[in-house]
Amino acid sequence: MQDLEPIYLSRLQHYLYCPRQFALIELENIWAENQFTAEGQVLHQRINQADQQKRGNVRTVWASRLANMELGIEGVADVVEYHRQADGTEIPLPIEYKRGKPKAHRADEVQLCAQALCLEEMHSVTVPEGALFYGEVRRRHSVIFDTELRDLTLQTILACRDIVQTSITPPAIYHAKKCNGCSLIDQCLPKDFCRSASVWLAAQLKKD
Repeated sequence: MQDLEPIYLSRLQHYLYCPRQFALIELENIWAENQFTAEGQVLHQRINQADQQKRGNVRTVWASRLANMELGIEGVADVVEYHRQADGTEIPLPIEYKRGKPKAHRADEVQLCAQALCLEEMHSVTVPEGALFYGEVRRRHSVIFDTELRDLTLQTILACRDIVQTSITPPAIYHAKKCNGCSLIDQCLPKDFCRSASVWLAAQLKKD
């Protein structure tokens, strides 16, 4: 995949939230802010000032650029802690900052796991875990990069790649909770899209 346009790590999270949202951003360059995205931007602006420090056996790097050339993904990690081992090697621990609180779906975990896949290729080490820091609860949520999560992350990368290669934007499917909280609802128009599809289907059935 080295000759393909890279997929940004943050967009894997968009895909798992809604494949159509991913396509609108990736294929059609559509983006809009709402309260939730603005709060997220403010949180990341406070964190993503490229710098590093060392305390004891832990070296902390902010706004670290990551890439996995084999998988064709790249992006920026909010924070990466490099934990020095007894043999002198450093094991990275990626930390992603999110507004709100832990979610029922695994989109945030997949984004974090993709960061680990980048770090593994870049440093030739195994990254066993990372952490999500949620602004509302103000504490870290540990994430283990087990086989299930790694498989889901790889499947998500392939699914995103398929949308990019086919240039097909998935149809809108209206889910009140998801759609009403999406900053692209006015561009996506899921209610109108679903309504027009229903009208078209009814018309086709009448023809039969």
